[in-house]
Amino acid sequence: MVLFAKDVAEPTFLSLPPDTNALDAARLMKEKRQGYVIVGSENKPIGIVTEWDYLSKIVAEARDPSKVTLRELMSEGLISVSDNDGIESIARIMTERGVRRVLVLHDGNVIGVITSRTILARLEEYVDQVSVTIARLQAPPS
Repeated sequence: MVLFAKDVAEPTFLSLPPDTNALDAARLMKEKRQGYVIVGSENKPIGIVTEWDYLSKIVAEARDPSKVTLRELMSEGLISVSDNDGIESIARIMTERGVRRVLVLHDGNVIGVITSRTILARLEEYVDQVSVTIARLQAPPS
């Protein structure tokens, strides 16, 4: 039993244009309860802004968030995976690259985002299911 990216991707995520100011984006992030925003469009992402970007690039530098755009805050070089990649390989990629979010692509289009929280929750479910299967296989015949 293998879980694939398409099985665990969160299909709803916040995506905003790069010229959006950081204050407006933060308000939307709060409203949607998202710790990140994909910059660009859903089908043409160019970067990501996370709560760490706000802390390190606005708060720590005492900048006015209404005068900072997402383009100025974003990290480029988004990590993406195929919708048919297994959850184990995605977890490995996230660990090796030191990222907490990856985009899931199907035919070049973003179909969702996988977060480290999603991975942890799904891996727990996966391990439980595998454990039950193993226990059934090891049970003496009735």
